[in-house]
Amino acid sequence: MQNLKVATAQFENASGDKAYNLGIIDTLSARAAQRGAQVIAFHECSITGYTFARHLSREQLLEVAERIPDGHSIQQLIQIARKNDIVILAGLFEKDEQDQLFKAYVCVDKNGLVAKYRKLHPFINPHLLPGNEYVVFDLYGWKCGILICYDNNVIENVRATALLGADIIFMPHVTMLTPSTRPGAGFADPALWHNRHNDPTSVRLEFDGMKGRAWLMKWLPARAYDNGIYAVFANPIGMDDDQLKNGCSMILDPFGDILAECRELGNDIAMATLTPEKLEQAGGYRYRKARRPDLYRDIISQEHKPEQKVVWLHTDDQSPT
Repeated sequence: MQNLKVATAQFENASGDKAYNLGIIDTLSARAAQRGAQVIAFHECSITGYTFARHLSREQLLEVAERIPDGHSIQQLIQIARKNDIVILAGLFEKDEQDQLFKAYVCVDKNGLVAKYRKLHPFINPHLLPGNEYVVFDLYGWKCGILICYDNNVIENVRATALLGADIIFMPHVTMLTPSTRPGAGFADPALWHNRHNDPTSVRLEFDGMKGRAWLMKWLPARAYDNGIYAVFANPIGMDDDQLKNGCSMILDPFGDILAECRELGNDIAMATLTPEKLEQAGGYRYRKARRPDLYRDIISQEHKPEQKVVWLHTDDQSPT
């Protein structure tokens, strides 16, 4: 297994405007490839936009969703990968042959579709069905997995993907700057973003504080550290529908250390070289070896009814003021 150069991206997507979003994906993929990246990852629903979907009826969501891999956007993504000679990971809403709806994330290269994953814990629209399997696939000799946003908050998903052999887990998100029972959480005022050129300090303080990056740092490094994997986190920046997002796309190593991070107040990429040696040097590798499933196999597998509540989707006013 050789070193792998990976990029993660952040950009301000346009709700429902696939042509625009694919154009940005093309531009950032070209930039990453020119700098030597072999792979680039984009955020959850980076092709379609995300938060606007909470308002869509089933019929409207079916209009936005596409078949995979035959849909126009996936074919465009393959062309972008071929043109720039880079592997691309990006997300969209999927409809299958029975018009069932899913939140999907794909990996493509110049030859076509490499992998497809369906979010296990979707919530942005009630018509989305949950995926029912983990996905591990090969890139340049590295084993890779995908977990979308909320999936990463359920720690069993990360451990299971690692136990299936993943060296790298791609973690596309649309997260942070939303209300929660967590102290310091909440929406961010869109005016901060619109005034960012005149007052970058105020928006950066909001982005990096407890509403944003400070919360991310409570758990994201732990997922990489505990499991001994590389984590490639991607998140949009700017307005996603009427909600402000703070980017912070980053790559973490198996020690939980940040190798690269997007820090621009705008579209940006961050790149890092992944080295295979760290996979066995990190503590997470040893901890996985030391596991004793005989102690907790029955505890972990006992009957449990899943219950998922997203605070900001269950308030009278779902939007920032």
